[in-house]
Formats: sequence, structure tokens, C-alpha cells
Amino acid sequence: MLLSKLIENTELKLVNSKGDIDIARIEYDSRRVKEGEMFACVVGTFMDGHDFAESAVKHGASVLLVERELPLPVPQIIAADSRRAMAELAMKLYGYPAKKLRVIGVTGTNGKTTTTYMLKSIAEKCGLKVGLIGTIRNIIGDRVISTQRTTPESTELQEIMRMMLDEHVDLVVMEVSSHSLDQERVRGIDFEIGGFTNLTQDHLDYHKTFDNYLAAKKKLFERSAYAVVNADDPYSERLLEGLTIPRVTYGVREPADIYANNIEINVRDVEFDMTTPAGVTHVSVPIPGLFNVFNAMLAAGMALKLGFPLEKIAEGLSSVAGVSGRMESLDTEGFPFSVILDFAHTPDGMINLLTSVREFAKGRVISVFGCGGDRDHAKRPIMGEAAGRYSDFCVVTSDNPRTEDPMSIIESVLDGVNKTAVEYVVIENRREAIRYALTHAGEDDVVVLAGKGHETYQEIMGVKYPFDEKVVVAELLDEMREE
Repeated sequence: MLLSKLIENTELKLVNSKGDIDIARIEYDSRRVKEGEMFACVVGTFMDGHDFAESAVKHGASVLLVERELPLPVPQIIAADSRRAMAELAMKLYGYPAKKLRVIGVTGTNGKTTTTYMLKSIAEKCGLKVGLIGTIRNIIGDRVISTQRTTPESTELQEIMRMMLDEHVDLVVMEVSSHSLDQERVRGIDFEIGGFTNLTQDHLDYHKTFDNYLAAKKKLFERSAYAVVNADDPYSERLLEGLTIPRVTYGVREPADIYANNIEINVRDVEFDMTTPAGVTHVSVPIPGLFNVFNAMLAAGMALKLGFPLEKIAEGLSSVAGVSGRMESLDTEGFPFSVILDFAHTPDGMINLLTSVREFAKGRVISVFGCGGDRDHAKRPIMGEAAGRYSDFCVVTSDNPRTEDPMSIIESVLDGVNKTAVEYVVIENRREAIRYALTHAGEDDVVVLAGKGHETYQEIMGVKYPFDEKVVVAELLDEMREE
């Protein structure tokens, strides 16, 4: 699109103009910018894109989006807020694709990924082509597109939605993170339904206070036409406070429009009876855990609003493929113990995971976990205490220490572990920690690997090293078979 057309009818100011330029794409990472693209100088939490503008120009950027004019010999668009302007220009560049798509958003601390996969499965049972945007991957029908964050940056999000529109997607189901809501990544997107899983402590390194975290989540419902919320979560009322949109609730403990009873949790699945405004149905979800009862009810509530029949909803839930790194049971053939892999990286996520495992564990629950570096420090002892209270034995190790000293992180975790009576060992090397847990697991024990889930790397001092726990467990079990 011609630059003149792109900034037409905006309040943006163009300086250093050298004639019209055809803009192929908008990029915010100077390492990825190509010839003929606009580079957006986004001011972030830790870095300022203006510092990388010169590098972007050397890589071929033909125009800059800035908040202040820079001494560089290329056209520059000056905006009061470059991140907001980037989102608005991206929408225009790709032809406002979200306005032509049905978009469903799911937010909350835990459960977003699994819930979106459940809704995708239901919609496909109803014959729809689904686009999924989330933590693990982005999907258009059966085609997988890699992703780097829960909700893509606005330029990538608009590009993906344009692809979905061009490929005739019927429904877009996306995870909507608090960061994306706060950083205008989903600016201009109207959600047909907003779904809420739960809210517990997380990301306070970014949001600073819990009220800020809650306020960021609320933005989803300010741009949703309908809400499906968790009646058992005390923050549901505050999320919808002052909003007049229609809503439906789901829950187990509190009165709700959709509720579950006769819940049976097994090592491979969870079964329950679900009562809804459309009737009662028996549901069997091939992913264990009480929290997946809640995820299933949220998916069902959104599906009912979309007009899907109850029998198709139950069918979709029963056939949902296991979500990578979400309560995933790994192959331990030939050994008397089980291994569960999960992304649980918050105190509430850890409690949900371990209490669910205790529902079916006949032996001990052995947890292997750590906490990430350069993130919310306050949750580390809380995580440690949660693991200690709900495990029979803990192996405290490293997660993604990033730029922090791993042992410093572990010491903070131990402040919580030591509030409990649980037995534990500390093994900083995560592979060796997993080895210890496997070699000390006995008959009917369940080894729980918490924190990394679907991730295939470990980040140490800013470097990402290959580390896929599915591969690590398989290799360690092979070594144990040979011993």
C-alpha cells in the first residue's frame, strides 16, 4: 500500500518525505526488517525501538514510525504513541480483516490454551474451518504456523487474520493475554464472545499490582459483545463491573448457568454430567484434572452462544486432542510409575495440577519444578509452598533462569518449600533433577514435571538451549533400561 494512502485521514505527521513509497509490511524487530518495509520504533518495558532504528535502516527499512524525529535520512512518521499507531496502520495495511471474521477471545491466568483447543474441536465437529491463535502455535484449519508469544504483536496478528480471511476461516479462536490487552496488540478487534478462566497471581513483574493485572484483563470484556465467566472465581464480578453486556456463568461450587456434577477424575481423562440452559449431557474429556472440567464448561458456554447443538459440544469435547504440555501423560512403558508433563508456572496452576494428580495417584506425587528468572519474584516462595503442601516429595530445580543466577531463584522458592514438612532435594541442573525423580520413583508413583510444558528450550543467560522434556524423559528412560 502506498504510504500516502496508509496515513491518509490520520493525525500522523510525515517528515523527510522523498516521494510516495509502497509499504509491503510493518516490522518492529530490526533484525527481521527487509527492503521496502516500515520499521516501527516501539517503546517497550525494557527496550526502546528508537535505539535500533539505524540498524533497521541498514537492513532496508524505507520508512520509520517514531515518537520523535531521528537524525536518519529516511521518511519518518511521527506519532504520539508508536505502538498504538503501529496497530492502527497494520489494520489498514491488511484491510481490517478482523471486521470480516467471527472472533472469540479467551483470557485468564491459567487454562486459556486448553479451552481454545476444546472450542476448536467443538466447532470442527460442527463443520467449521477454525483459525486458532495461541501460546503453542497458530493454526489455520490443519496448517500450523509457529508463534513466539501467547498473543502476537499487532502487526503479526493482523497479518495472520488476513491469512485466515483469505483462506475462508469460519471462526477465529484466540488466547488474549494481559500483556496484549495492555499493549494495544488487539486494538481494533471486536470479540463476539469473551471467555474468562480464572485470575491468580502472575506477571506482576510487568503489571506491578494485581489491580493493574485485573484492569488489563477487563479490557477484553470492554470490547466483547457477550461474556462467559467462571462463577467460582471471585474476580468475575469485578471483570464485568460497570459493563452491560449479556453473560453466562459456569462453575462447580457456586450457583451457575452451566454446572458440573458426578465428576470422576482418572489418570487419562475426566468425566462428568454437565447441566446447561440447553439441557443435560454426559461429558468425557481425554485430559485429566478438575480444572479441565472448568475449561470444558467454558468452551461449552461459548459454543452454546455460537449456536452449536449440545450433542456436538459433547462430541467435540470427547475428541479434543491432548494439548502439548498440558496435563500430558508421557510414555513410561516398562516402568511402574507415571510421568505427567504440565506448563503450570503459577501458584494456582501448581495447586490445580497437583490436586488433580492426587485424585488418581495410588503412590507418591513427586514434583520437579522451578521458577523462571526475570519474572515475578513474589510468586516464587508461594510456588514453593504450593508444591510442598501438595507433593509427597519435591525436586527443586531450575526453569528458565534467563539472566538471573539459578541458585538465587531456587533459594527464593525454598523460602516457601520450608514452610511445609515435605521432603525435598535441590538439583540445579534440570536434566539431572528429572533423572533423580525417575530413578527414585517407585510403584504407582506419579512424577510431575511442572513449569515448562510445551517449551522445547531452556533459557540461560539469554541463550536458548534445546530442552524438550518429552525427549529428555524418553532418553533418560532408555538409559535406565540399559543399566
